[in-house]
Amino acid sequence: MLYFLIFISAIFVNNIVLSQFLGICPFLGVSKKIDTALGMGAAVTFVLVLATIVTYLLQMLLDAYGLGFLQTILFILVIATLVQMIEIILKKISPSLYQALGVFLPLITTNCCILGVAILVANGTSKLPEGLDHNLLTGTLFALATALGFAIALVLFAGLREQLRRNDVPKAMEGTPIALITAGILAMAFMGFSGVI
Repeated sequence: MLYFLIFISAIFVNNIVLSQFLGICPFLGVSKKIDTALGMGAAVTFVLVLATIVTYLLQMLLDAYGLGFLQTILFILVIATLVQMIEIILKKISPSLYQALGVFLPLITTNCCILGVAILVANGTSKLPEGLDHNLLTGTLFALATALGFAIALVLFAGLREQLRRNDVPKAMEGTPIALITAGILAMAFMGFSGVI
C-alpha cells in the first residue's frame, strides 16, 4: 500500500510540474499537440528512470570516496549521455517523432525536472509517504511516478491547448497568454488532490 502511495503522491499531490514547477520549459514548449506531448512524456519517463538509477548508484560511489562535490557535474553528464542514446534510437525507429520533438529533445538534457529528481533521490530528500526509507527501490518508484505525473500533466495540457485553438479566444490572449492562464488553472485543479494523502 505504501508503494502505491508513492504513485498517488508523485502523480497528483506533488506533481513535479504543477506543484513543484520543475520542467516548465518542455511543459510549455512541447504541449501544442497531444502526439508530441506523448512522445516527450515517454522520452522523459525513460530518461528519468534510467538517470535516477544510474545517479543513485553513482552517488553511493561519490559518498564512499568523499567526492560529493562532483554530484551536479556527473549527474548532468549521465543525463546528457542518456538523452544522446534516446536521440539516436528515435532517429532510427521513429523519424517522425524525432522531427516533431525537434529542438526540445536536446532540452531534456537540461530539463530541471530530470536533474532535480535525480538529486532528490540521490540525496534522500524526495517526498515519500511516512514509513518508507530512501533506497534504490523507492527512489526508482518515485522517479517512475514523477515521470508519469509529468507525462499526464503534459498530455492534459496539450489536450487543453488543442481545444483552445478551436475556440474563439480574444486576440490579446492568443498563444502564450492563454497557455499560461490554462497552466495556472490546471495547477489549481491538481491542488485539489493535496488533501488525499
